[in-house]
Amino acid sequence: MLPSDLLSHRRRGETLIPKRLPLDTPHLNLAAAAIALFEESRDETQGHLDRRLKEFEGDRPDYRLRRGLAHLLKGRYCTFEIVSPLDPIELRSRVFTAAAQRVPKPENTLKILELLAQELSQELEREVPLTAIVEGLYADLQENRRLTEFNAPDPEALLHHYNLSQVQGIFYRASDITIQAHRNVPGQYKLLFRYLKLFSLMFYIEGDADCGFTITIDGPTSLFKPSTRYGLAIAKLLPALLHVSRWSLKATLQQRDTKTGRPASGQFTLDSDCGLVSHYPPGKAYDSMLEQSFAERWAKLDTPWELEREVDLIPIPGSVMVPDFRLIHPDGREILLEIVGYWRPEYLRKKFSQVRQGSDRPLLLAVSERLNLAKAGVDAKDVPVPIVWFKDKVQPSAILAALEAMDE
Repeated sequence: MLPSDLLSHRRRGETLIPKRLPLDTPHLNLAAAAIALFEESRDETQGHLDRRLKEFEGDRPDYRLRRGLAHLLKGRYCTFEIVSPLDPIELRSRVFTAAAQRVPKPENTLKILELLAQELSQELEREVPLTAIVEGLYADLQENRRLTEFNAPDPEALLHHYNLSQVQGIFYRASDITIQAHRNVPGQYKLLFRYLKLFSLMFYIEGDADCGFTITIDGPTSLFKPSTRYGLAIAKLLPALLHVSRWSLKATLQQRDTKTGRPASGQFTLDSDCGLVSHYPPGKAYDSMLEQSFAERWAKLDTPWELEREVDLIPIPGSVMVPDFRLIHPDGREILLEIVGYWRPEYLRKKFSQVRQGSDRPLLLAVSERLNLAKAGVDAKDVPVPIVWFKDKVQPSAILAALEAMDE
């Protein structure tokens, strides 16, 4: 995505309209030139690449566009690595230790490096030239890391990525977002809901799979303290939404008037005919680190209970639940597992209300001890399903114990 200083939009009344590049010959040629510059900088240092990028920008009036393209290429398509015969800290230690034993003269510097090159060649059983030591001495500095891999996109894909990033930037200052996901293939709903959970967004869902869903998302400026990280998480949802075939979106924005500096509200709308292209893989979303860690540790348990990450939508009156996991026993028993992590009081009230409405399905809750349920108006004693408390990680052994207790 693009940083705020590289975003461009215009206003039409209260509506914000992000900059979109046409896929015409001039812009395709510009994208191709940016890609070629990175191709030519393979195995060069990041400092070398940055100098070339400054020349690429020059004093041209479209420098922000050029800088934006370079930012996307560097952030998503490049791999920079430390290239040194030894860890640079260890290499510096050996060079400075050897230098301390000699008189500081220019000719001694060359002798020290030559001797160390011979020593490392013997230790590593490969030739280590003197230049590798010189270049590796401070290879851990950001500007000295080398571009070892560049997965070059085609110019059209880069322009699509730029246009998507401009629209994503709109959500950095959103106070609330409402998505109407019209009737779609159930798998598309599931993918969207999994991304909502993946990015730890505060959302409410109403509707059903037959008629569609209304998804309300709290924006970063609705928090007690506006969070840039949360704004980025919302922006990351847009590429996932593009995989849903029929949808519309409306966002309320809280920004500052560029002329007066005063707070100003704005509106932004988008729908499935927007023409944006997602770079997310279709049909695959990853769990949060909390869920992934739990699944990996569950796999190491010696238990007949099988853990599934793919879970059907659970309709409840006026809404839907999307449990994190389903536990299946060979005898046919099924238990749903929902992990409740770190959320605002309003979200907790909504979540536990869903649990009470959907309690006819066997359900087990794993709830973080860090949550202040009392502040959210939730009494754990009134929750109609078993609760397993956890601190930093959900312990599979505790879940297994709860499953056994449910059978009693």
